[in-house]
Amino acid sequence: MSWIAYALLSAVFAACTAIFAKIGLVGINSDLATFIRTCFIVAITATWVSYLGKWESVSSIGLKQWIFLFLSATATGLSWLFYFKALQSGPAAHVASLDKLSVVFVGVFAFIFLGEKLTLRECIGLALMVIGILILTLKPMAK
Repeated sequence: MSWIAYALLSAVFAACTAIFAKIGLVGINSDLATFIRTCFIVAITATWVSYLGKWESVSSIGLKQWIFLFLSATATGLSWLFYFKALQSGPAAHVASLDKLSVVFVGVFAFIFLGEKLTLRECIGLALMVIGILILTLKPMAK
């Protein structure tokens, strides 16, 4: 399967995440819900790695990888905590739309920190995403 198929599957499951979480957050603290969700994710991921036979010795992982995996996990955890807090009180479609600004941030951060190039076409695409997200989430001004 290509990276495009995996990315599209990721998008479908991310959409399901918002809908299932919005329903699951009713009557529960969003931080506790995030913890419970994380426990399920650990179990699901461990099952997946076992099924694929991908377990490896952690001693083969370098310090740099450990540091950046820790930073990635920290960012993911904070993202989930804030996402669930937003979902608990905001409309799911608006929360998910604003969350997709992450695509714009990835483009900018990849340019700054990874040296990835942004073509004019990509810059226009990112700008259009920002405009679309603002249109989806901002309420019209009262007259």
